[in-house]
Amino acid sequence: MLGAALCLGTAVAAAAAIEPLESIRSAAQAFVRSEMPPGQSDIVITVARLDPRLRLARCGGPLEASLLAGVRMQSQVSVAVGCHRGADWTLYVPVTTQSRIRVWALRTPEAQGARLGEGDVVAETRLVGGLAVGYLTDVTALAHSTLRHPLPAGAVLTADDLLPDFMVRQGQQVVLIASAAGVQVRASGLALQDGRLGALVRVQNASSARVVQGVVADEGVVDVTP
Repeated sequence: MLGAALCLGTAVAAAAAIEPLESIRSAAQAFVRSEMPPGQSDIVITVARLDPRLRLARCGGPLEASLLAGVRMQSQVSVAVGCHRGADWTLYVPVTTQSRIRVWALRTPEAQGARLGEGDVVAETRLVGGLAVGYLTDVTALAHSTLRHPLPAGAVLTADDLLPDFMVRQGQQVVLIASAAGVQVRASGLALQDGRLGALVRVQNASSARVVQGVVADEGVVDVTP
């Protein structure tokens, strides 16, 4: 009986001297979560399972987590989780980040140059890699663009799939808009180059003859807000 008790006590003490793998995984997950932009709620962070045979000394303080120098946060990264208090070790933990977002998918195959409408797409909620940058979120953008390349049915539209229309032409009279502190000022101007929706173009103020740059905001409208 005494021998069994001693063995049990030794096993418990040994277990207490080992850092729980879940603590390491939790540290990696918490670090990635802290790196996410504010307001991003529909983010799924998945931490890889660790080898159950790992035996790392229990840390004498909080675990530290970081990315390698020069590495940026991506959909798949290795987070360095380490201990430098009472023990000295570092473990690289694979972490995957996904976003649950609303996207627009094609109902049928479409050819290059096709002009789409709301009836050509369907809204779906999907889990996509990373922070879901670049996906089409405003379906009204379809009214002012065409497809850059053919796409199959079910393809999820991104900004790169769409070629914006020319909304300003060189020599065209345009409206210049400048906003500041909630006040919007409009003026007449002349476009000095062609510009697609969202493009940066040079324009000349009709009153001052000053040449400035602005973003094509609509048909014949250029935002020149500093």
